[in-house]
Amino acid sequence: MAEKRNIFLIGPMGAGKSTIGRHLADELHLEFYDSDQEIEKRTGADIAWIFDLEGEEGFRAREETVINDLTDKQGIVLATGGGSVVSKAVRNRLSARGIVVYLQTTIDKQVARTQRDKRRPLLQKDDPETVLRRLAEERNPMYEDAADYIVDTDEQSARAVANQIIEKINQ
Repeated sequence: MAEKRNIFLIGPMGAGKSTIGRHLADELHLEFYDSDQEIEKRTGADIAWIFDLEGEEGFRAREETVINDLTDKQGIVLATGGGSVVSKAVRNRLSARGIVVYLQTTIDKQVARTQRDKRRPLLQKDDPETVLRRLAEERNPMYEDAADYIVDTDEQSARAVANQIIEKINQ
C-alpha cells in the first residue's frame, strides 16, 4: 500500500461503506470520512433536504466538490455516496488518488439494510426494490470500472470485510 495511502469505498447504498470504512480506518490507523456526512456538515442541511431543494444534479455537484477536497488528503478511508461514481471525473479522481474498493451486495440485502432508513431520497418515491434494481443496472458497470478490488459484503460482518480488504491490499 506504499504508493497509494488512501482507501476509497464505493458501492450501492446499503453495501456497508460507512460501517466497514470505520472498521477499516480503525484497523489501519487512518482518518475516516463519509462524503455524505461531510456534505451535511458543510451545508448544515441533510441530504434529503438538499435533494428537495437542489435536485439530484445540485447534490451531485456538491458531492463532487467534497470528494475532490477529501481525496486531496493523505492517509484516509473515504466512504463515498452510492451515486458518486456517476461522475467520470469522480471515478478518475478516486482512481488517481488511492485504492478503490467496490463493496458489492445483492438487491435483497440492500432492501433489507435500507428499508427503515428515511434519509435516502432516491428510495422515498417509488418501490425501493425497483429503484435499487434500476440503479444497479446503471451503476454496477461504473463501480467495476473504477475498482481496484471488489469485495462481497453480503454474508460477512463489517469487521470481517474490513480484514478482507486489508488482506487484498497487502498482497
